[in-house]
Amino acid sequence: MSLEQNKYLGQEKLSKLLASFALPCVLSLLVSALYNIVDQIFIGNSELGYLGNAATGVVFPLVMLAMAFAWCVGDGSAAYLSLCQGKGDTQRSHQCVGSGVTVLFLLGVLLAAGCLIWQEPLLRLFGASDATLPLAMDYFTILLWVFPLYMLSNMANGVIRADGSPRYAMAATVAGAVVNIVLDPVFIFGLHWGIQGAAWATVLGQLLSFVLNAVYLLRPKTFRLTLASFRPHWRVLGQAVQLGISTFITQISIVVVSLVCNVMLFHYGALSPYGPDIPISVISIETKVYTIVINLVVGVVLGGQPILGYNYGAGRYDRVRATYRLILTITLVVGIAATLLFQLWPEGVVGIFGQGDPLYQEFAVQTFRIFLALVTFTCFIKMSSIFFQAVGEPVKATAASLIRDLACFVPLAILLPRFLGIQGILLAAPAADLIAMVVAVLLTRRFFRGLREQETAQGALPPQDP
Repeated sequence: MSLEQNKYLGQEKLSKLLASFALPCVLSLLVSALYNIVDQIFIGNSELGYLGNAATGVVFPLVMLAMAFAWCVGDGSAAYLSLCQGKGDTQRSHQCVGSGVTVLFLLGVLLAAGCLIWQEPLLRLFGASDATLPLAMDYFTILLWVFPLYMLSNMANGVIRADGSPRYAMAATVAGAVVNIVLDPVFIFGLHWGIQGAAWATVLGQLLSFVLNAVYLLRPKTFRLTLASFRPHWRVLGQAVQLGISTFITQISIVVVSLVCNVMLFHYGALSPYGPDIPISVISIETKVYTIVINLVVGVVLGGQPILGYNYGAGRYDRVRATYRLILTITLVVGIAATLLFQLWPEGVVGIFGQGDPLYQEFAVQTFRIFLALVTFTCFIKMSSIFFQAVGEPVKATAASLIRDLACFVPLAILLPRFLGIQGILLAAPAADLIAMVVAVLLTRRFFRGLREQETAQGALPPQDP
């Protein structure tokens, strides 16, 4: 980063800075979320109905498993590339990217082959019933054939951003999403391909994004790939993966939460009037809507990372506080708006994904009102995790990130249904949000208290903490 850019981060008006950095992040994350939500909208409004959405719901955690590896290598390679750029090291940068491509492609082939061989037991494990298993297998089989390329595309997207071309990375993602959106109704309704049509629309969109990302890597800005680049350089790749391990842990926690949630919904749904398929269908819709809300917050905080990191490193704690307050305000606005929407108009949100029978509508309304009752707290927890990453507090970042999902939600989702039935699973989410919120607030107060102590030791008069 140049001296002028350093001055820009340390002197420019914070609201202007945050807008310029956060907007591309938010747009990119929202477009990525479209891949997960568009299929559900068209499937839910087709003759497949909620059974089709339940089928995609049991496939989703397995797709996220693949993405955990892709984003681990991609985010790690992007961070490593940035370090190499700062040091003027062009040798290890191309070795890192080339090694990542080779190893991730082989891993994608192995993962796809394993899922094809053990597809039925895996889908059963994640909650497929006799009614949804054939649909899930039709959908998943098509996705698996491009798993390696899909994983490579997501890795390359992060590298391209780090190479100084965030707009190109976003354009590649947007192009794929647009193809998916356009082809979904053509294949599902026009050609009557059903859930296979949704899968093909997704695959063709993914392939376009892959091609665009691959074309960029032929002539990147800060490094050059040769055939020798693709020979695995294990030491370099290992250093890069270490930088992406927090992303991997976060994504794996999503897979674990989805697995536990689907298993418990399947079991206790079968004991309720709703059956096993309605709860899994509804929770898959809830997950996609929830992702949009969280991506809005995450995009803003990610946009604030360079501002926070630079000013914290420069000892400009006043600007760290002011940036935090600005991000916190946006987070609370998003969370409160989402809460009001889910509490006052859950029927409208659910209706976007098609109309089901009365039991489906009843459980969907319950889910949005109970499961997402404290979504504002969830937004704050996610914001806190990324904030701590930006100011070099990885332990606090990990604690804030994982305590809600793994330490709280998973055990509560297993325990509460024993006493409250299927509603206990819904109540596990706000209970976990409440506990994790308390922890996140305590960690935040401790951090800013330490900041005040540093300022006092330096003889500065600190302003009031948030």
